[in-house]
Amino acid sequence: MKIVMASDHGGFDLKEIIKEYLQEKGMEVLDLGCHDRQSVDYPAYGKLAAKKVLEENCLGIIMCGTGLGISISANKVKGIRAALCSEEYSARMARRHNNANILALGGRTTGSDLAKSIVDAFLEEDFEAGRHLRRVEQMMAIEDEEGR
Repeated sequence: MKIVMASDHGGFDLKEIIKEYLQEKGMEVLDLGCHDRQSVDYPAYGKLAAKKVLEENCLGIIMCGTGLGISISANKVKGIRAALCSEEYSARMARRHNNANILALGGRTTGSDLAKSIVDAFLEEDFEAGRHLRRVEQMMAIEDEEGR
């Protein structure tokens, strides 16, 4: 499984932990940065990750200090459904019901053990479709209505 990852400086440490965790599990990780703790702007990394997820047709994991700014930024890219999750249940439902293609985490708000559990929950699930497909299609239609 291929995973796109990106963070700003506030998510850098957690990104490095999760990247190593995924690689140890045999997953291919495309790390788009940032690559140190120097201050950078999260919108650039949210956009970069979102575009790469679409290009590679894979899932992504993004992080900033809270996960808020980078997830909002990623969600500005047409076709992205980034979900900020702080526990496992939301991560599972983001995949099952919302067909989320990016998981967002807060590097300053989520401990590494919990983050690993959230990542596992997100990656273990598939989209259920059925009645949820109609709802995801309605969400995606909003992008078209808004000219995205």
